[in-house]
Amino acid sequence: ISSVPAVEVKIEVVIPEKERSKEDMSPNGKASPLIYKVNGTARHYHLEEHPIASNPYHNPKDVVEASVCHVKDLENGQMREVDLGCGKALLIKEGGEFHAVGHKCPHYGAPLVKGVLSKGRVRCPWHGACFNISTGDIEDFPGLDSLPRFQVKIEKEKVYIRASKQALQTQRRTKMMAKCISLSNYNLSSTNVLIIGAGAAGLVCAETLRQEGFSDRIVMCTMDRHLPYDRPKLSKSMDSHPEQIALRPKEFFRTYDIEVLTEMQVAAMDIKNKTALFKDGFKMEYNKLLIATGNTPKALSCKGKEVENVFNIRTPEDANRVVKLATSKNVVIVGASFLGMEVAAYLTERAHSVSVVELEEVPFKKFFGERVGRAVMKMFESNRVKFYMQTEVSELREQEGKLKEVVLKSGKVLRADVCVVGVGAVPATGFLKQSGINIDSKGFIVVNKMMQTNIPGVFAAGDAVTFPLALRNNKKVNVPHWQMAHMHGRCFSVPSLCNSKLLMEKSGLELDPDKLLLNPLLLYLPGHGEGFDDVVIQGDLDELKFVAFYTKSDEVVAVASMNYDPIVSKVAEVLAAGRTIRKRDVE
Repeated sequence: ISSVPAVEVKIEVVIPEKERSKEDMSPNGKASPLIYKVNGTARHYHLEEHPIASNPYHNPKDVVEASVCHVKDLENGQMREVDLGCGKALLIKEGGEFHAVGHKCPHYGAPLVKGVLSKGRVRCPWHGACFNISTGDIEDFPGLDSLPRFQVKIEKEKVYIRASKQALQTQRRTKMMAKCISLSNYNLSSTNVLIIGAGAAGLVCAETLRQEGFSDRIVMCTMDRHLPYDRPKLSKSMDSHPEQIALRPKEFFRTYDIEVLTEMQVAAMDIKNKTALFKDGFKMEYNKLLIATGNTPKALSCKGKEVENVFNIRTPEDANRVVKLATSKNVVIVGASFLGMEVAAYLTERAHSVSVVELEEVPFKKFFGERVGRAVMKMFESNRVKFYMQTEVSELREQEGKLKEVVLKSGKVLRADVCVVGVGAVPATGFLKQSGINIDSKGFIVVNKMMQTNIPGVFAAGDAVTFPLALRNNKKVNVPHWQMAHMHGRCFSVPSLCNSKLLMEKSGLELDPDKLLLNPLLLYLPGHGEGFDDVVIQGDLDELKFVAFYTKSDEVVAVASMNYDPIVSKVAEVLAAGRTIRKRDVE
């Protein structure tokens, strides 16, 4: 948004690269496609012989080598962005050695030179993804890809980098993966691993299985009509098409034999017979099951809730439709949630008016406290967003079946051509009620620290689970965040599904929920700040350049910042090292 501080656009509103090809890849001549019908639609799965990733230096014409600096230009612990003529690299010096990797975070494109370098890895300044400087491998989330690694050599006191032109342009690297070699052992209605849900947790689980050599059948199923996509971007880049926000292109799934069944809703589970029962009557047997269904948006319960042009943002089609209807019209957003405020930010330059209705006194009070919430509210008000706080909707009025007015319990009547509802969500676990899987009173799947449910061979991950948080005395918590879904999918579901401790040892990762980020809008926190009792703020709230330390008793439990990079990444490194930050340290 041009009139909102640049951090809004720079950090969040970044449209990913378009899918490389919109055409279906033809099957390899040496492999036959698997075809069967689900919901009347033919499903094709091809076995490709050559992985997407390849030797970056196989073609001499694709290689560039350049002198980038003198050996004395960088001190230990320093990073520099260097230009090789056809692209840039990040040059790093640590422990007396030089390393070169991609200079942009593969997640949302943040400049890593502004990140934090510590103990052989660089942490992204925006969302905290972490990369090994020797290998380029991703070691902390969010994100799916690693960084390309480039060759460094020293000649006559000069530092040279040798790199693939393609890698310099893409700035990302997909790890080598195995492929399914045992499809003949299964009929079309059975699989070794069944993943219900195609969000971050499910996709990371499937990818990591392949990365670590798992060569048996993997099937993902989703109610969505699209392959896995970056759902948080639905409220950040609302006019994006599905292929623009796809997490992986279509050929990726074919190449690595990760089967995705779209528009497939699981209606019930037969745990005794290890079978998923789908709404259309289709059944699929499994050996191991991962449930990663996420959540379902809450709807309004007021009079007139069925009128047209009232939306929960759940799909790309929802977001696209809202943008089209809102252009030069009156928009009412119910709920000053992360989603609601992001939609308000996106539409303020497009709509005639944007109004936000919220029960609390200020936005984000529960997450960031009153002072930070009020500063954010002030920024939005300066960009023509009108707030109606401490009230709620009593009625939606229509004219010829379409929304005309939103009536508040305060008595205020708002003109509205479109309404977006962002009042929270509930776990999408209704199909499990009679399954025998342990569900708590709020509908969350209860798992242990290995993401195992009470049923052997059944695991759960992501927004739909509660899990023990070690640094909160193993209190069961639910953390509905993109980064946590990545961590669940990688660190615990995979070793559990594979029944292999070796995989966890190879990954070098441990689930540390106290490093998670909470930043869908402006700010983010490495820590689980549930229940803070004070906030220490440094910087200027009015100028929206600040860092807020959230404390409980004497300990800093979370940090939020705005226009203060890379402070939060620095804090994340401290927490990752197992150190505690005291209140007196930040006052």
